[in-house]
Amino acid sequence: MIKAEDLVLSPVAALHPYEPGKPIEELEHEDGAGDVIKLASNENPLGPSPMAIAAVRAALAEVNRYPDGGCWALTRKIAARHQVGMERIFAASGSVEVLNLLAFLFLRPGLNAVFSEHGFAIYALATAAAGGEGRAIPMKPGYNFDLDAIAGAIDGSTRLVFLDNPNNPTGTIFRKAEWERFLAKVPEQVVIVADEAYFEFVRDRDYPDSLNYQDPDRLIVTLRTFSKIFGLAGLRVGYAVARPDIITLLHKVRQPFNVTSLAQIAAIAGLDDAPHVRQTLENNAAGLAYLEHEFKRLGIDFVPSHANFILAEVGDGLKVFNGLLKLGVIVRPMGGYGLPGHLRISVGLEHENRRLVSALKQVLAKTPLRAATNRGAITD
Repeated sequence: MIKAEDLVLSPVAALHPYEPGKPIEELEHEDGAGDVIKLASNENPLGPSPMAIAAVRAALAEVNRYPDGGCWALTRKIAARHQVGMERIFAASGSVEVLNLLAFLFLRPGLNAVFSEHGFAIYALATAAAGGEGRAIPMKPGYNFDLDAIAGAIDGSTRLVFLDNPNNPTGTIFRKAEWERFLAKVPEQVVIVADEAYFEFVRDRDYPDSLNYQDPDRLIVTLRTFSKIFGLAGLRVGYAVARPDIITLLHKVRQPFNVTSLAQIAAIAGLDDAPHVRQTLENNAAGLAYLEHEFKRLGIDFVPSHANFILAEVGDGLKVFNGLLKLGVIVRPMGGYGLPGHLRISVGLEHENRRLVSALKQVLAKTPLRAATNRGAITD
């Protein structure tokens, strides 16, 4: 019998599917647990904007109609927000759709994409699925980007560079001086993908907003999402900002009606809800401060984060993860990111953060921390 995997590219057959955070319903089904909290997928613990919820409710009676295939109203809203022409905006089913489309467009066997070690898992998956070679460049001590090394890995066969700033799962960022030095080294045929899913959470004044660096001579694609700050992860909506010629190519290969009508409506409404964004940022800042304080008290090493999650070194990541599951707390083990001693923990509501810390105390009492294994001081 012919195996289906024998009919596809070998890098594709060797892929392991992306593993999302464990759903609450799955844990409840497995263990019969109640009162489960999920701090695994960097979701907004405040939920969606009330304005987005109201807009979706009002539109439910129209879901018999196909969505606006060109996302005209949403594109217009985003373009006005960033003060650019509509021809520079591509609305997508989450920013991950754009990542996959860019790999499909620009990669094939013999070409490569460059990204950072411990970067977002989809970069390697999308690259391999397109038949390209993925080049993961080691981070500097403290889990910081090494943009000089990434630039040095680019050759004549490089077509894409993926950079998530802040990085998922480390929460670290690169800053203006390093970014500008990097841009000066990148050849004109390389598409630079600035994945800024956590952009709104950053408060560092030296953070380089990639939109400010877009010009006709550079192939920069800026990605943003409504999944994080706007709390619309379940509706799958994001967008790209780029030169019109890149946007045209993305439209040529996207699926028809790629963004649902409810996703478009919710995103448009959410963009106007400034109080919801402010409350989200306030909750995140307070939550990060609390977790950092408690981790220090417990002797847990962590990476200072610029996002809505924190990377903590707990010794045996999978064992601690499973221990937390038994207490009804879902976090994210990082073995798949090459960090088996770590957990990525999303910032929750105050009572969720306190419950996480309480559960960690119980688990670590049975699973003592090993000596820190990171490759240098955790600084940022």
